Amino acid sequence: MNILLAGYNLDYDLIKELRDKCASTQDLTPETISAAYARISRSPKPVNELRSDARAEVEKARKSNRNIVFDMGHSSVAEHAVFNIDVIGASRLIIEEIEKFRLCSYTEKSQRYVLFNKDFVIPEEIMQAGLKELFTDTVGMQNDYYRELYAKLRPHVFAENQVLAENPANKSLLEGWAKEDARYAIALATETQLGMTINARNLELMLRRFAALQLVEAQEYSNKLYAATKDIAPSLIRYTQATDYDRLTRFNLCMQAAALAKKYPPKAGVQKSPAVKISFVTPDADIRAAAALLFSASGFNHEQCLDLAAGLTPREKKALFKTTFEHIQAHDAALRELENIDLQFELVMSASCFAQLKRHRMATIIAQDYDPGLGVTIPPAVCAIGQKKQFLEIMRRTQDAYEQIRGKAPLAAPYILTNAHRKRVLMKVNARELYHLARLRSDEHAQWDIRKLSDEMLQAAKKIMPLTLMLACGKDSFTALYKKTFPHI
Repeated sequence: MNILLAGYNLDYDLIKELRDKCASTQDLTPETISAAYARISRSPKPVNELRSDARAEVEKARKSNRNIVFDMGHSSVAEHAVFNIDVIGASRLIIEEIEKFRLCSYTEKSQRYVLFNKDFVIPEEIMQAGLKELFTDTVGMQNDYYRELYAKLRPHVFAENQVLAENPANKSLLEGWAKEDARYAIALATETQLGMTINARNLELMLRRFAALQLVEAQEYSNKLYAATKDIAPSLIRYTQATDYDRLTRFNLCMQAAALAKKYPPKAGVQKSPAVKISFVTPDADIRAAAALLFSASGFNHEQCLDLAAGLTPREKKALFKTTFEHIQAHDAALRELENIDLQFELVMSASCFAQLKRHRMATIIAQDYDPGLGVTIPPAVCAIGQKKQFLEIMRRTQDAYEQIRGKAPLAAPYILTNAHRKRVLMKVNARELYHLARLRSDEHAQWDIRKLSDEMLQAAKKIMPLTLMLACGKDSFTALYKKTFPHI
């Protein structure tokens, strides 16, 4: 066996500096890696020699890529070309659209740790509708209150956590708790930045999808992303224009849904949703999870495993799951067999909470637009310092501005809404992913809003599948739960 380093990402400014110093005429492109790896399946040469050949003949490598990726349809070859992208000066609203792409990596400027200034995006739609003054006055009001709120929350947080406050090393932590509650007052128009790692296949998809979005900011993002990458890997990025499928499908669905709602009005009293509701779960979840465990550990077919699992006594069933979890630790992923068990949740959450939940991209997350009719989430600390009335007044004035903007520039109206505003989300997870969600979000270090949501999801799910979720909890609770489950170990 021989393991060779084929490449790794470098800062692009360094690449340009090295290229200028050596006066290289050769294109420095990740396309050669894609071309070399594409040839592995049909060439007897060692892969390091294939890479050498591709570097020596870049145009030939590009021709090979175009043939293999686009003519033959082997798009996975493009995944070997990887880009690191700086996204600067984008709104929080558009960042949500960017982070919908699940097979990428993101690190975002955090409103939990950074104290934001009056930096915000003014959508072109707002300018064209003659609403700039209304928009900037409202966002300015939100930002002034955000600063005022932080100044009042900071001493409250330190006073409520005196033991932690005694150690100067915890200053940043405690200030972060104040910032994360103050941020509920600022708008989705708030300007932020993002570091993104993306392969060429997903880059092409992102360009095409953003080209189809009607928001001007989305169009600008698509155009600038294409300009930054098109010359680096032209053989892997071809189909970047919006298609009718991307442009029209969701719009047409909205039109049809509106027509159906008019014809068949929803029943009165059904509109209000609880924060957490299980809308679907795999029937006989514990039995099916047990069958999956037996399937991987035996030579039986799945039907035989289902029969066996269904016939187990409660004690035998529990013993099977205890064997599964006996050696698991807080950092371990649950076995893949648990991916056979699905749960679908209907959730109502704030923008602050959704900003964190959307990072669980292996789950299926379908989100509606923000809906002021769902109310707002008020941080408990805001109430504790006597700011509930003032907070709600800011929300009322925001609502007034939202309604005015929606009348003239409906697509841009969500920009004015705050991190406190809510939306409905349909989220499908498997039991294994729920373990991961709970470890991270039900932990004491998690932000209170998403921790509350995660706790409620876990509580509801455990009632249905107590054995499958035997050790599902936050990292901080794992040791205690493990000892309770395995008292003799």
